[in-house]
Amino acid sequence: MREQVLDIVRGAVSDLNEELNYPELEDVSEATGLQGDVTGIDSLSLVSLIVEIESAVGDRFGREIVLADEKAMSRRNSPYRTVGALVDFIMEQLDGE
Repeated sequence: MREQVLDIVRGAVSDLNEELNYPELEDVSEATGLQGDVTGIDSLSLVSLIVEIESAVGDRFGREIVLADEKAMSRRNSPYRTVGALVDFIMEQLDGE
């Protein structure tokens, strides 16, 4: 299941990058930075990314998840810092943690 979630996130980041054209988002891996560093995407782009991922996860797994909630915002390490961190957070949501 993790590979499927990773594919969803990679696809959403690639779709977003078609508009942004950030060189650092061209080859998406788990280490790809999303937010929190100099090359991170802006907050509006992050919201668009989250909405697209929530929808794709719902379509693929038949479960609605919320990625922008108090649980995500209150974490010591943001689940939005890298692709891998976001995948881990999605997996927690799908596992019901």
